[in-house]
Amino acid sequence: MKIYLVGGAVRDKMLNRPVTERDWVVTGARPETLLDKGFTQVGKDFPVFLHPKTKEEYALARLERKSGQGYTGFVCDAGPNVTLEEDLLRRDLTINAMAQDENGEIIDPFNGQRDLAQKRLRHVSAAFSEDPLRVLRVARFAARYHYLGFSVADETMTLMREMAHSDMLKELTAERVWQETRRALMERDPAVFFTTLEQASALSDWFAPLAPFKHAYSTILTSSAGQNMSLPCRFAALMSYLSHQDVKALTTALKCPNDVSALALLAAGYADKLLHVSDAEALLTIFNQCDVWRRPERFALLLQICQLKARNEQYAWQPESIERPLAAAQRVDVQHIIAQGFKGPEIKAALNQARLNTVREKLDF
Repeated sequence: MKIYLVGGAVRDKMLNRPVTERDWVVTGARPETLLDKGFTQVGKDFPVFLHPKTKEEYALARLERKSGQGYTGFVCDAGPNVTLEEDLLRRDLTINAMAQDENGEIIDPFNGQRDLAQKRLRHVSAAFSEDPLRVLRVARFAARYHYLGFSVADETMTLMREMAHSDMLKELTAERVWQETRRALMERDPAVFFTTLEQASALSDWFAPLAPFKHAYSTILTSSAGQNMSLPCRFAALMSYLSHQDVKALTTALKCPNDVSALALLAAGYADKLLHVSDAEALLTIFNQCDVWRRPERFALLLQICQLKARNEQYAWQPESIERPLAAAQRVDVQHIIAQGFKGPEIKAALNQARLNTVREKLDF
């Protein structure tokens, strides 16, 4: 039995990037071998084990053969005779197909070190085209390493286009697409994820409302990353350029988490309105429709997106123009209105009127 450090940990160490997790491949072993050593098996489709102390993942070297459609349409062979090189051959990119043995020696059968030096994202073998998720993964790696000067190799981009034209990406599940999208959005250059998909003719499969990927989309995403915004804010900033209907369709198709979808829908529906609101009645309507009274934290995020969009469009706007009347309206005391003798539906109407009067006083246009 031999154990090798593989994949991202080897790659990022060579790039002088922080190694956040380590994955291991075990050759010459059966599941019973690791179970007897106290490992816990967690893999369902193929043998993956957690180390009893470090909880890092150890996978038996395996071969995969395409047997059907989709991300899981593979037959796996993880027998003790599978070699390290055979395991590395099934990986997506050459820079991810390197290993390090216990002596620190690098095993690099597919010239990953050369591609690191040349800053190329290149596929390992023709088996790349068997898994449509790899198109999204390459786009994500392009976003991650763009700041270092990496680009997709021409032959890999050609293969990605062929896969997109065959409609393979439509086989993917929404969960897998969102996972790659979520991770890509949190990279330093998230816009590169979408521009790479567009170059590969793969943007319209899951992100049709974003095709073509406009310059404004790219710049606002870059700005959101530069300000280290959260995932919901980055996604919502991008969605602020789409219609409410398109965002609803996109977030539903991707099965986005509720917090991501909610902020994205607010950005699509109200960012432009907040940037160009011209009277107290319109502003109070926005406050009510955004449920600002019960969800002030979410509305504060929306204002951050508005500010980002205003700068992106070189439009003179400050969040204080909205925050000041909002803060005043939030101080209106419903108990004071009840004390004046209003009852039932009258209370809501009187409260709304009091807020309107306050907003009108504080609005500075």
